Amino acid sequence: MPDLKRAYLIHGDDHGRIAERRANLKTLAEREGGAGGVEVLEGDAATGETVAGALCAMTFALGRRVVIVDGVERWKDADVAAVAPVLEQLDDAVTVAFFGREEGRAKVPAGLAKAVERAGGDVRAEQTVKPWELPKWVQARGRELGLDVTPAASKTLVRIVGERQQRLLRELEKLSLALPSGATVEAEHVEELAASSAERRAWTLADALIARDAAAAARAYVDLRAQGERLTGLLFVVLRRLRDAVAVAARLDAGESPATVRRSLRMPPKAAERFLADVQQSDLERLRGAVCALADLELASRRGGGVVAEETHAVTLIDALAS
Repeated sequence: MPDLKRAYLIHGDDHGRIAERRANLKTLAEREGGAGGVEVLEGDAATGETVAGALCAMTFALGRRVVIVDGVERWKDADVAAVAPVLEQLDDAVTVAFFGREEGRAKVPAGLAKAVERAGGDVRAEQTVKPWELPKWVQARGRELGLDVTPAASKTLVRIVGERQQRLLRELEKLSLALPSGATVEAEHVEELAASSAERRAWTLADALIARDAAAAARAYVDLRAQGERLTGLLFVVLRRLRDAVAVAARLDAGESPATVRRSLRMPPKAAERFLADVQQSDLERLRGAVCALADLELASRRGGGVVAEETHAVTLIDALAS
């Protein structure tokens, strides 16, 4: 296993990048030391007292022990006070990594960063780039991947893919695989090779819910979250699509012909035909119920109910709605 420090704090509002770093650390630790050498504390188990207790506990794990603590954006000064003395005396064979997904008033206490630094650890802030800075950010990330991305190409990529850094990075990685090392990326390359917007991908999830395809809905949700889409924004797009489906179902229930409804839809003919077929597989009351359930989940996600609780609720709800 690469040399790891005793403590890390990864925080910021770039939730996709933070999730990626957490997953990479967990995978690395499990591959090198086995699942028994990794402990994940999240939700109610991620308080300062429980983390301090876990770090002091004796284990039978061989090699380096890695403790992942998720959700420290909800911590208070009392949580930091419980952990700070333990970090200073942490065994060299133990690594603790704190992850905080900041948003709004949910911020990692400044004292935690100081405690990690005093313990000889690293503090990394993963912040989203301002929209007007994204083209230059794309060019810089492109150079890291061996690509010379022109200004026009970088602006085109942001326009097509959107402002999520994780999405942009994934598309740059695809371009690096499709083009030779050192290639100059022009706008036409981006137009040809880059994926469509996150909104269109979210429609895939919505359409799977409408068509009652649970497997497709689950795959679409996992893919969208993995590429860095936030739950609140994702639900907004899905709800808009479902409300369109409710309107179509209501017109059909009122006796309007499918052909008339299809011609009135503002989408390409084949897409309109497929969307109408999906709606016809469902029923009006079920679609209305789905809209209400997802609207409640969107509201809960805006209030901030905890990453793990939100993910569990979302996956369970999507499976139930698509079944």
